[in-house]
Amino acid sequence: MQVDVLNIQGQKTGRSVDLPQDIFGIEPNDHVIYLAVKQYLAAGRAGTHKVKTRAEVQGASRKLHKQKGTGGARKGNIRNPLYKGGGTIFGPKPHKYDFKINRKVKDLAKISALSYKAREEAILVVEEISIDTPKTKELVSILSNLSVANKKTIIILSEYNDSLYLSTRNVPNVTTTLLADINTYDIVNADVLVFTESAVNIFSEDEVIAEA
Repeated sequence: MQVDVLNIQGQKTGRSVDLPQDIFGIEPNDHVIYLAVKQYLAAGRAGTHKVKTRAEVQGASRKLHKQKGTGGARKGNIRNPLYKGGGTIFGPKPHKYDFKINRKVKDLAKISALSYKAREEAILVVEEISIDTPKTKELVSILSNLSVANKKTIIILSEYNDSLYLSTRNVPNVTTTLLADINTYDIVNADVLVFTESAVNIFSEDEVIAEA
């Protein structure tokens, strides 16, 4: 799949890059995308919910009254779950929600998500985005030139750029990430993927995308 390389003014440079068919042109597998997104969201859950059982709440441990002969129901101590301030029965305990999926499944999910974006023509390639000092206004101008200013956008770089990262922090719906750090959720959640030319060239060098 051939994609034109643009400059930061949004104009064609006359060059194009070839997006590998085995990464951007496969038949997407919806189920593995679902699993990868579910695993990503589950891993982000804190799982710190906690309630106290009757063994943990405050209160005397003496029996409130004798078992028989009162005409009322039998009762244990004041920490009984039936009383206000008593313990909770089968309440939530801290635990992790994360679950494991195989590396091959993660890779297939990421490739499937990239193939969807390629099919939707939601991939742009820019020769380089160079910002000497962090300037949000300058970045917004570049995004406007690329016609992605009002879209959820991920700028994918080959190596970390501190000025560009700082410039995107105050721009809603725009994030910057390394090619090695992209994940299926971010790809699916974005409207447009903006690759730098150096990031796309990594594909042609037969380098593998590292799983986030």
